[in-house]
Amino acid sequence: MKADVKIVELDVREDLRMKKEPFDKIMGAVKEVNDGESFILHAPFNPVPLHAILRRKGFERIVEKIESKHWKVTYTKKVAVLK
Repeated sequence: MKADVKIVELDVREDLRMKKEPFDKIMGAVKEVNDGESFILHAPFNPVPLHAILRRKGFERIVEKIESKHWKVTYTKKVAVLK
């Protein structure tokens, strides 16, 4: 991985614990991610509905269960191929 590749990281566990909807915060972070870069999300559960939304935006994912209420999902934006 190149050293100049940006990684955006966001932890929404506290937001959800406080009953705050983090979707807008997540989508704001996603907008900062360019092709080949990654967005790391920390959540208290596997955010399955978000996987489909970000897949449509060109992201691949790696899901890790860190502990019972801590999931880490690394979304990487695919590099667009020009035809």
